[in-house]
Order: sequence, then structure tokens, then C-alpha cells
Amino acid sequence: QVQLVESGGDLVQPGGSLRLSCAASGTIFSSHAMVWYRQAPGKQREFVARITSGGSTNYADSVKGRFTISRDNAKTTVYLQMNGLKPEDTAVYSCNLFYRNRDYWGQGTQVTVSS
Repeated sequence: QVQLVESGGDLVQPGGSLRLSCAASGTIFSSHAMVWYRQAPGKQREFVARITSGGSTNYADSVKGRFTISRDNAKTTVYLQMNGLKPEDTAVYSCNLFYRNRDYWGQGTQVTVSS
């Protein structure tokens, strides 16, 4: 069983920064890719960033150069450092792990970018 718990969401002004965390339970974390998604009100969930077990990363074009995904396998935690936040980054951010043909999700954390 895998459990994911996100934290770090907040209200922030445009141009500000936040760091989201996703803590995973279980022993499989270090051997699996982790992905951040987000869902804005009235919109479909969209891919944000992914990090493989080996540390390779890829990003959505909309966040490239502003967001950085990283992981700490000792703490079984994946992070999303978000800089230069824009109002269009407002969404619920969720982390995802795919394991044995099943998607695992956390409860999400709200990020609101507004002045």
C-alpha cells in the first residue's frame, strides 16, 4: 500500500515562490518515478513535472525554467520548487506514483497566486 501526502500550498503574490512536498509511505519510493500534476477550477488535470528514480526530470512547457522537481529518497519525499509564480499557476497540486498498474494520488494541496 502506498500513501502520498502533499503539503506546502498557500496563497502567494505573483512573482513569489513556494515549495511543495509530497511524502510517500512504503518502501518502493526510491525505485519509482514521481509526478506532479495540477488541476485548476473548471479545467482538466494537467502534467507539471516528473522525476525518474534516477533523477532525470521533465517539465510542462508552461513551467519550464520556473519550477524544479527534486527528490530525497532517504526521506521518501518529492519536492516541487515553484518560482516566478503566476496567477495561471493557481490550482490544486497533487503528486502521483504508478505502481503495479495502479495510480496512487495524494489529497492535493492548494496553491493560489493572487495579489
